[in-house]
Amino acid sequence: MIPTLEWKGAILRMLDQTRLPGEIRYIDCPDVETVAKGIRELWVRGAPAIGIAAAYGVVLGAQRSTARTFEAFYHDVETVSRDLAATRPTAVNLFWALERMKKLARDSRSRALKEIKELLLAEAHSILDEDIRQNRSIGKHGSALIAEGSGILTHCNAGSLATGGYGTALGVIRRAWEENKKVHVFADETRPVLQGARLTAWELMQDGIPVTLITDNMAGYIMQKGVIQLCIVGADRIAANGDTANKIGTYSIAILAKAHDLPFYVAAPISTIDFSLSSGEQIPIEERDSKEVTHILGRTRIAPDNVPVANPAFDVTPARFISAIITEKGVFPPHELKKLAGP
Repeated sequence: MIPTLEWKGAILRMLDQTRLPGEIRYIDCPDVETVAKGIRELWVRGAPAIGIAAAYGVVLGAQRSTARTFEAFYHDVETVSRDLAATRPTAVNLFWALERMKKLARDSRSRALKEIKELLLAEAHSILDEDIRQNRSIGKHGSALIAEGSGILTHCNAGSLATGGYGTALGVIRRAWEENKKVHVFADETRPVLQGARLTAWELMQDGIPVTLITDNMAGYIMQKGVIQLCIVGADRIAANGDTANKIGTYSIAILAKAHDLPFYVAAPISTIDFSLSSGEQIPIEERDSKEVTHILGRTRIAPDNVPVANPAFDVTPARFISAIITEKGVFPPHELKKLAGP
């Protein structure tokens, strides 16, 4: 699995996913401004990966701080965190990682500033390592839901490219394949940024997992033909009641799955569950640049000049359409997520 993010000395190396599949290109991020740009412009995407990138962004901001007192240093950390938080509003892992980094700084206020900076770097490494372990656990739990020979529909990309490594939804598929279950994946192209076509299909092909690419509007037809046995997607934020925000178009897939009596699963780490929100109605939905819709990958225009455009990056699938949510702690019906809430 090609690394999405790597810490190299005092620089975060970020795989530019906007260039895939045609080019494997890494961008060196020497400062928090470059990390923020990478998150905003989709060099890195996927809720877990965004959270990891943000943690390293805090490290870069902290290392740049010339403060001599803890109060001034923590002010710098808060400023950096606020800038990173403004990049993408829907992915809750971003805010979870930033709060975790700030808490570590607060809890270490009695230490020397040099030591706090070192502890922040160690914490970012821990967030990355934990994500990979959690994804492997998600894969193990989720694989039990997949029968030999299953056709699986997935939407967007929730693989190693969207995480620290291994993946959430694709982690489940990857584990099933490692267990010698002869699955076949149908990947939606995922308009308008084409993460399914550019990333999911490419990632599965790298692993030798059979995949067929379809356009988004083919999903119902493919289900009707009887070649799909289950659907599995990732998540950017899950409310306490199980309502799930994921890439735009996920809601439509869930409705189609319900109409065809197919299980619809969400795979995500517990850090993606926002227990502060009672329902999906409270999840903020990011509205992105209209050019993503009017042009193919920002280059070839496919719509009239000046046409009004709506471009929400996510939609919310109500919990009643979700068969279960697969986490690193096990598989839970949406109404049982409260068991995972902390004290």
